[in-house]
Amino acid sequence: MTTPLLVVKIGGGEGIHLGPVLREIAEMIRSGTRIVLVHGGSHETNVLSERLGHPPRFLTSPSGHTSRRTDRATLDIFNMVYCGKINTTIVEQLRGLGVDAVGLSGIDGGLWRGKRKDAIRAIEDGRTVIIRDDLTGTVDAVDTRLLRLLLDDARVPVLSPPAISHDGVAMNVDADRAAAKTAAALGAHELLLLSNVPGVLRDPRDPASLIPTVSSIGIDSVRKAAQGRMMNKVLAAEEAILGGVARVVIGSANGETPIASARSGSGTVFEGACA
Repeated sequence: MTTPLLVVKIGGGEGIHLGPVLREIAEMIRSGTRIVLVHGGSHETNVLSERLGHPPRFLTSPSGHTSRRTDRATLDIFNMVYCGKINTTIVEQLRGLGVDAVGLSGIDGGLWRGKRKDAIRAIEDGRTVIIRDDLTGTVDAVDTRLLRLLLDDARVPVLSPPAISHDGVAMNVDADRAAAKTAAALGAHELLLLSNVPGVLRDPRDPASLIPTVSSIGIDSVRKAAQGRMMNKVLAAEEAILGGVARVVIGSANGETPIASARSGSGTVFEGACA
């Protein structure tokens, strides 16, 4: 019988408390579940950027997708937060819970590889501009051999952006989509995308407007409801399903048992027939 494999992505938005989800992971590891953990760090990156006098900038594409404007100085700050503070803190806390966690960025060993975007189209002051020096891209290859070596040795990979381009340049990538690519490449049965919102909302201001399942209203309606960063999560969920992951849940990272809640259907559930 194959040991279950779960990929969990914890967002980096404001107000997320890591303690409960890390305790759940420790309990699940002890019960035999294999887990790959991916994390973000957007809020702390924004805070540090302000403190260092290099305020964050965000780009909105003509289709409405939002991404961080990543010049070299921003990438340096990004690395301090993601690869430094947050990744190390998560590994420390997991090891304190008895979990043999190993922290890696997508650069390490060429774990996440992809193509840097040659140009980005963005809307600024009502007009479309072309940006050619941005250090962002998408993951199109995952070193599953490295991850399986760790998993087979009962270790828990803790992964974060950045990734590395095929020509050896560090690049900012969306952590949700990187998690989706990782889940598909590893043949994971389930992917959880946990953040500071309860799921996809019909009205972003009203938590009670949660869309519980994609099958209840259709994927086109879910896409229309998703705004801002949620658009990336919905895209990640679709990519994971298309990659063979049976079930994806976009849910909350908060509460006493966020993983158990998401797996029981608390959030927005995507399944193979839905996307």
